[in-house]
Amino acid sequence: MRDGSEREYVEYVTARLPALRRLAYSLCGDEHQADDLVQEAITKLYLSWAKSSRANSLDAWVRVILVRVFLDSQRKGWWKVRLFGTTPDVHASVDQPTEDRTILHAALAKVPPRQRAVLVLRYLHDLPVNEVAEMLGCSAGTVKSQASHGLKALRRLLGDQEIAGAVTVPRGAVPVPRGAVPVPCGAVATTREG
Repeated sequence: MRDGSEREYVEYVTARLPALRRLAYSLCGDEHQADDLVQEAITKLYLSWAKSSRANSLDAWVRVILVRVFLDSQRKGWWKVRLFGTTPDVHASVDQPTEDRTILHAALAKVPPRQRAVLVLRYLHDLPVNEVAEMLGCSAGTVKSQASHGLKALRRLLGDQEIAGAVTVPRGAVPVPRGAVPVPCGAVATTREG
């Protein structure tokens, strides 16, 4: 990679890292796995930077890479391997309510991976059906069907009731935890997930 090209790559990745991490975390619900997914995605991006940087929409290209890395990881199951005897301590953010996010991510984790990917991309990252279909390599009808099945599964898992006073699951929508605002991947979020 040329010095100028490498500098462009570093500048791009540095600027997009928070959005990529939010997307990865939304998909998998685990901070450490999200970091691994992002690392693998930006490594793949680096290896194909000359071609990738000429894409019509580089952000969309990178989201495709990240979603495919996530779906591949679900098929492989590599993240289930533990190299230590006990789970490391996780320090929750004191100023953020975590119970609602925990409930939502636990429910999302029980939804099949492709349906989860559709729900995260469509409702948490506000991407249009056609863009999600292109990212996943399927038709717009399949995206709509997967969204419908995923929402039905979430309603079954969470119920049509208010959870912990903050998360509601209205018909046709994915619950959003208190304090979290669904933003397009290109926007800067003001709340930290975790």
